[in-house]
Amino acid sequence: MGFHVNENRRVHGDIDAVIAFLDEWQEKRHDLDYEIDGIVIKVNDLAQQDELGFVSRSPRWALAFKFPPEQAETVVEDIKVYVGRTGAITPVAWLAPVQIGGVTVGRATLHNEDEVARKDVRPADHVIIQRAGDVIPEVVRVLKEKRPASSRPWHMPKKCPECGTDLVREPGEAATRCINPICPAQVLEHLRHFVGALDIEGFGYATLQQLIDRKLVKDPSDLYHLSKAQLLSLEGFADKSAQNLLDRIEASKPTTLLRFLVALGIGHVGWTMAGLLAEHFGSIDRLQQASVEELKSIGGVGPTVAEEVHEYFQRPESRRLIERLLEAGIDIKQPERREGPLSGKTLVLTGSLSSMTRGQAEERIKALGGMVGSAVTKRTDYLVVGADPGSKLEKAQRLKVPILDEAAFLELIGR
Repeated sequence: MGFHVNENRRVHGDIDAVIAFLDEWQEKRHDLDYEIDGIVIKVNDLAQQDELGFVSRSPRWALAFKFPPEQAETVVEDIKVYVGRTGAITPVAWLAPVQIGGVTVGRATLHNEDEVARKDVRPADHVIIQRAGDVIPEVVRVLKEKRPASSRPWHMPKKCPECGTDLVREPGEAATRCINPICPAQVLEHLRHFVGALDIEGFGYATLQQLIDRKLVKDPSDLYHLSKAQLLSLEGFADKSAQNLLDRIEASKPTTLLRFLVALGIGHVGWTMAGLLAEHFGSIDRLQQASVEELKSIGGVGPTVAEEVHEYFQRPESRRLIERLLEAGIDIKQPERREGPLSGKTLVLTGSLSSMTRGQAEERIKALGGMVGSAVTKRTDYLVVGADPGSKLEKAQRLKVPILDEAAFLELIGR
């Protein structure tokens, strides 16, 4: 089929040989012309692979062995805080530049106030750092024996470094936040996230910063009202580049519900979660009306995400933003749904089926146009009951949800 196969692959018959292979490449990894962070180990038998099957995101017949990350010593030159698009304040260690795995590292996130206190990281400290997963720089530990006598503990500032608003930390939360919705740093990060999700090229950091500074843009909907004259007033724009950007803005108006949800920047909603929500609800109107219970019933959506999504759509400012975006011309195309006898139906499974696995049953439901829920609600159309059912059966009976045994389910799906 034309695929390149790695020449360093090996087939081994016992675990000791596999371990020896891992040890060998942990030493030899830097001899390669490309970076690797581990070795993938697979069952070398297609029939056994088929029998083992998959879990939600990975095959049961393969696993990845990650090499221990490389470490290096350096000095913390300063600890600065940054404001994210949700208002979360992130402390970042500015480091004396050091090489790790061929990459120069000059900064490392310290995540939050508690993490700084737990590791007791201070300016002027000597620290050991590593790239977590050989990607993200992090401070592993402080070499306290090298700490200067004049050292003092670091404390989170009381006010936002960007807008001066008092910072807030809610009980039970790790994050300290700026709660000013028009904080320039939050607006900038929200805009960067929005244009990235809708794939609008041409909005670099400097351009967005100029638009904010000149008060031409306060939220993403304002991007769709920019004129050529306004763009030409910005540094770095000529007639052609201004027109090109306007064309890209216009081209972003027809979009999918998936992209639109990602662009909104709802907490805990990335591409995967947005895909689940888009597939289940099909329209932004239906999603805005969803209850926490209905959100939790979607396979893959937990209580934290359900609460976050529901809360987002209850906020007046969120609804106003969506309304302004739609008025500005955003056209959310309805996803093409697979038509079939289960179109528009939500089924929930409980217990084990003798004729197929849970995964096979879910795939069959989806292939026939149906949706699979993870919890029984008033909107559930059928509960499919196998051997040893759980508490879902009792709830379905209480809510008067139609119940199918395995035979009835097989008849419904045409088997």
